[in-house]
Amino acid sequence: MSKAPAPTPAPNAKFDSPVPIISPHYCVPHEVNLSIVRQILNVTGGNFEVTDVNGTVIFEVNQRILSLRGLRVLFDGNGNPVVTIRDKILSAHDRWKVYRGDSVEESDLIFSVKRTSIVQLRTKLHVFLANNTTEEACDFWVEADFSDNSCIVYIGQSSSKVAKMEKNKTVRSVLFGKDHLKITIDPNIDYGFIVALIMILDAIPSQLATARSVISGMRLVS
Repeated sequence: MSKAPAPTPAPNAKFDSPVPIISPHYCVPHEVNLSIVRQILNVTGGNFEVTDVNGTVIFEVNQRILSLRGLRVLFDGNGNPVVTIRDKILSAHDRWKVYRGDSVEESDLIFSVKRTSIVQLRTKLHVFLANNTTEEACDFWVEADFSDNSCIVYIGQSSSKVAKMEKNKTVRSVLFGKDHLKITIDPNIDYGFIVALIMILDAIPSQLATARSVISGMRLVS
């Protein structure tokens, strides 16, 4: 598959044309509403599936494929790899790199994400597209609140929202150990890209716990 160019978004602007961060296939000229059903009783992290308004599975994530190299794969509804995420949770700034398909080659890098802050259950992420090599300014940023499973995605360094996730209060989410979330995405925004960002957010709590355990072990050894 050829790598589609991903233009750097302008601050304080909505998109009148498609912005294919991952693929033009995931850009549509109307608002997109998706639902996430996530397993919340899984000790290894959240397995989840993403469905459209008709209940059709669009994406799937299974954390049981988590490898020692810190890789996670987002699949489409047919089981094809959409993106692979590699994390570096013990780096100076927690960073994730997102690659096309099942690749981890730098030539297939789509975007990277850096955690800039975390205060209790709130965190902020800066997103840099692959063509933003200087990283002087982020292309998107994400503000998340883990206490209520919500997040908002903004353009550039502005306050212009392009997507949001929140709990689906119409569903009894405690049933069967499942969490039900809903995502609303602006027209022409790559909804595969938004799901990949949420996939990263979903992994942060368990990764931080693992990092704390590793650091604690290192202190004990020293």
